[in-house]
Amino acid sequence: MPIRPADLASHLAGGKLAPIYVIHGEEALLALEAAQAVRDAARAAGIAEREVLTVEPGFKWAELAAAGQAISLFAEQKLIDLRVPTGKPGTEGGEALQQYAANAPSENVLMLQLPKLDKPQLQSKWFTALEAKGTVVACPAVSRNELPGWIAGRLASQQQRLSSDAMEYLVARVEGNLLAAKQEIDKLALLHPAGELDLAALQAAVANVARYDVWGLGEALIAGEPSRLARMLDGLRGEGEAPHLVLWAMADEIRALLRVGLGRSQGLNLQQLYRENRVWGDKQKRYPAALDRLKASQLKAALGHAAQIDRIVKGVGTGDAWEELLKLGLRLMPAR
Repeated sequence: MPIRPADLASHLAGGKLAPIYVIHGEEALLALEAAQAVRDAARAAGIAEREVLTVEPGFKWAELAAAGQAISLFAEQKLIDLRVPTGKPGTEGGEALQQYAANAPSENVLMLQLPKLDKPQLQSKWFTALEAKGTVVACPAVSRNELPGWIAGRLASQQQRLSSDAMEYLVARVEGNLLAAKQEIDKLALLHPAGELDLAALQAAVANVARYDVWGLGEALIAGEPSRLARMLDGLRGEGEAPHLVLWAMADEIRALLRVGLGRSQGLNLQQLYRENRVWGDKQKRYPAALDRLKASQLKAALGHAAQIDRIVKGVGTGDAWEELLKLGLRLMPAR
């Protein structure tokens, strides 16, 4: 049974634990919190013993079956904390997990911790066997669009809330770094009483802990957010990111916009165009507005600019690559 991380607490509050919990996803904070919630619930249910198994070179999958069958001198129940850092148990591991799911001992709880899984892994026999017998908690990354709601939920648990400008300020400073966001929210509980916090209170308390990756630049381009784009470029430059990678990410997004826009003007199927140009998730919602805003001539000129920046990066052109990257992004922003 799949459930969201936000619903795990109410699920565990029922008192009866599932025989198997599978926790996977790319958002490390949510995965860590989910695993801790299962451990706490197991302890509250009287399961005092925990055995940790980590799948690494030399690991024997027979240890899993042995852990499930072993009877402790000190406890009748056990939490088996199985960790597969690669997310790939292999043929032997897949069979061992299927066998465990088919014969899961009622007195024990297995908690399997995995990283982000791809579609074939989610459809594998071992995963579907575990899903059918237990509870699956997927912990996907929290997108920028979801971040205000996530922050508001955390603040509500400590009887605090933010004004709209304060929320915008906080989101800009913790984007892409959920663990740091949690730390800043926890700090607000220590520094301020319950109630609404304004921008001044937030500016005095919150550090700039945002972390960016090159793929987020495409989102800023599509959304037409010049301030966000400038912050991201400054952050990437400060973190020592290679300018040629930044250029590649921006140019790739511009090419996708051009190809999808030209296809749309010819009456081609938009979903097919998205698939062909690797436009996924929330980007699909923003693309139509971006395509309405940007002309093909603008996008072609931007690709010409990108070629000039490429020469600068390679040392055969003149100018500052980072300044030109900012100019490249700004030429695709909405007219003021």
